[in-house]
Amino acid sequence: MNTKRTNYRWIICAMLFFATTVNYLDRQVLSLLASDIQQEFHWTDDNYGTIAAFFSLFYAVCMLFAGRFVDWLDTKKGFLWAIGVWSAGACLHAFCGIVTAGVTAGNWTLSFEGAKEIIKTVGDTGLVVNCSVALFIFARAILALGEAGNFPAAIKATSEYFPKKDRAYATSIFNSGATVGAMLAPVTILPLGAAFGWESTFLIIGALGFIWMGFWTFIYKKPEKHPKVNSAELKYILSDENSENMSEKPANRIPFMQCFRYRQTWSFALGKFMTDGVWWFFLFWMPKYLEDVCGLNKEMDRVLPLTVLYTIVMISLYGGKLPTIIMNRTGKDPYAARMQAMLIFAFFPLLALLAQPLGTYSYWFPVVIIGIACAAHQSWSANIFSTVGDMFPKSAIATITGIGGMAGGLASFLINKSSGALFDHAANTNMQIFGFEGKPAGYFIIFCICAVSYLIGWCVMKSLVPKYKPIII
Repeated sequence: MNTKRTNYRWIICAMLFFATTVNYLDRQVLSLLASDIQQEFHWTDDNYGTIAAFFSLFYAVCMLFAGRFVDWLDTKKGFLWAIGVWSAGACLHAFCGIVTAGVTAGNWTLSFEGAKEIIKTVGDTGLVVNCSVALFIFARAILALGEAGNFPAAIKATSEYFPKKDRAYATSIFNSGATVGAMLAPVTILPLGAAFGWESTFLIIGALGFIWMGFWTFIYKKPEKHPKVNSAELKYILSDENSENMSEKPANRIPFMQCFRYRQTWSFALGKFMTDGVWWFFLFWMPKYLEDVCGLNKEMDRVLPLTVLYTIVMISLYGGKLPTIIMNRTGKDPYAARMQAMLIFAFFPLLALLAQPLGTYSYWFPVVIIGIACAAHQSWSANIFSTVGDMFPKSAIATITGIGGMAGGLASFLINKSSGALFDHAANTNMQIFGFEGKPAGYFIIFCICAVSYLIGWCVMKSLVPKYKPIII
């Protein structure tokens, strides 16, 4: 009899990592190629901010239901639906130019280049702006609908394949796919855009999700039903004291509205609200920051700084390991150890206060500082996700994750919409603050908000749930 423990759970973790990588590659195409797209459709920063903000809003609304959808459909089918929808949404972006040309000029073509030439002949630039913005918002809505299912499904899969003590580490590994996706984006998307155009880039990157679906179909099964998970590994997966039985019945699920009665739900949701917007701001606006403030006007000039920034973020891979170290050394419960780790991570974004002042000497200072702040966010994120598994039964994990994701998406909507409007206002009025003028003054304000958000979020969470208190149903 083979008593050596198998490690198939890490294969599942790798699949979650690749899904999250594709997720963030799809998100980054627009932000990295924004300059070319803005010029083609005559967008202002406010127009771009509106598109980014509505993506966040749609994502927020969809997250509220995506978690429940995944809990209802279950992990395997839920994930397949999610990545299929978002991959289709990513590909839809490619056809926004063709439809804009047809609607505004009444001249329909199936050629991407032909659509560009037709749009140039349209004298009413306002019509081009309004039509193209509406079409991109529609494409982003489909993308958001699918992407909303990624984290609820991934967190649910992690709870099914890992004991509580390993979940933050497993989450940090698959969550690092966001960093890897963001890191790979400049070195893949920008060259693809230069070689094939922004339209074909959306199609190429969007197709990656369909490839992932083929692997997931054959790789994923519940651990107790998977032939590659032996009894020793299954015993380890179920090793939590008072662990829920894997045969938990749907009848034991928490009613949706009842989820909002728990302080644990509000703690997670408000923690996400205070911090998710920071990550999304840096994700959507750093390429434009390097162009507008740092003077890197050519797309290929931004490849190295963005690659360095997201390479720094890779140190967050170890962020999920810190609570385990704290538990082993102090004997604290998982929630207490996680909150201690999150407090440590909350101090690093304060460095963003120095990004603009030091940026006057070299753009490498804000690149490194924002990289450290983003690494802290990803470490924070891995742990805040794991607090859901600490507190809630497995049947409710995707639902609670979706509620928190909705809160984070709302924050992202607010920061992206307000940032676009602020940057245009700062440029038009030559706003001055602490020695910065124009757009740099606008960025300084947003950086200050980002810097303090994590400490505020931690204090809110700690006040709502000061000690470990799991939900029993």
